[in-house]
Amino acid sequence: MTKALRKRTGRLPLMLSIVIAIAIPRAALADGPIDKMRAKIAAFVGDKMQTLGGSRIIYQVDSSGLRESVATDLRDDVYRNLHDGHIAFSNLAIRDGGVDVKIADAKGRDQLARKLASAADGLPSHALAVTDGSDGAVRLAPTDAASAARLNELVEDSIAMIEQRLKDSGVKLVSVVPDGTDRIRIFLPGVTDPERITAIFDRKVKVSFRPIDASMSPEQAQSGTPPEGTEVLLGFKDKRPYLVAKDSVLDGEDINYAAPGFGAGTKDPVASFRFNGRGTRRLAHVTEENVGRSFAIVLDDKVIASPVIREPITGGSVQISGNFTLEEANSVAMPLRAGALPGHLTLVEQQVIQPTAKP
Repeated sequence: MTKALRKRTGRLPLMLSIVIAIAIPRAALADGPIDKMRAKIAAFVGDKMQTLGGSRIIYQVDSSGLRESVATDLRDDVYRNLHDGHIAFSNLAIRDGGVDVKIADAKGRDQLARKLASAADGLPSHALAVTDGSDGAVRLAPTDAASAARLNELVEDSIAMIEQRLKDSGVKLVSVVPDGTDRIRIFLPGVTDPERITAIFDRKVKVSFRPIDASMSPEQAQSGTPPEGTEVLLGFKDKRPYLVAKDSVLDGEDINYAAPGFGAGTKDPVASFRFNGRGTRRLAHVTEENVGRSFAIVLDDKVIASPVIREPITGGSVQISGNFTLEEANSVAMPLRAGALPGHLTLVEQQVIQPTAKP
C-alpha cells in the first residue's frame, strides 16, 4: 500500500490513496501456450480460407455490462465486509463505475481496506481512496490496469464459450481470436451461410435451480398427470426422468464464474461455478430452508445434477459431479459460463469471403 499526503490551505484533511495490487488475471499473460496454439490454428485456418473461402464474423463484448457487473460485485463485497465486521456505514451506492460509502470511524475504514486486501487474492486490483475528512467519504473504483485486465479476461471467456458452442454444434474447423481490445473475430473456412453460425449464439442458455417433487415417482408422472406446477425432465448424463418444479428458486444470471475441474481429493471431473453477492445470499437462504431436500440443477431443460442439500451453502461456490468425463464437465461448465458472462455479444459484422487461391 502507498500513502500520499496532500496539504491544503485552511483545514488539512488527510488524503490516503490505497492501492490493493495483486496478480493479473490469466488472460493478461502474453505469449502463453494458449496463444501459441491459437496462432497455429489461425495460420492453418487462414490457408484454408484462401483456398476454400468461407465466413468472417466479428462480435463485440459488452464492456459497459462488464463495468456494471464489476461495480455490483464490488458493492456486494464492501457491504459483506462492513456487515460482518460490524462497521457502521451509510450511503453505500454505485456511482460512475465505482462504489461510494461513508464510514465515520477511521478504524472502520482501515479495517475495510485490510479485509478487501486480504480477500483480493487472484482478483483484479482495485484502487481504494479514503478521505479522512468531516464526513468520512470512501471511494472505491477499479484501476485502469484492472479494468483492462478484466476486459481481456471477458474476451477470453467469451472465446472459450464460442469455441465450445461451435464444437457442440459440429463446427470443428474454425479460428476464434481477439480483434482489438473488445472484439472477437471468427473465421470459418468453407462456410457460406454465416447466419447459421450466428443463430447458435442468438439462443440464450437457460440455467435454473428447481426443487424435486417427491410426491410421486417420475415414472408415474410420465405415464399419468404430474402434480400441478411440475414437469418431467430427463437427465443430461443418465437420461432418467426427474419430476421437478416448473418454477426456479435461483437462476444462472447470478453465476459470475464457471469452469471444469477436478473434485477435491479426487481425480473425478466436475463443473464448478460461483455465485455473485446476490446469488450467494439467495443460495444460502434457499439451502438453509431446504436442508434434506433434493434440488435439480437444470441446463436447457436437462437435469445435470440432483444433489441433496445436506447443510446451508453460505460460500457461494458449488461443484457439480456425476461420473462426467472431462469433456462432459467442460460441456456443462461452458454454458454455465456463457450465462455468467456480463452483458452480451453484439454482432458487428458477418461476411462471406471468396477464395483467393486455387485448391
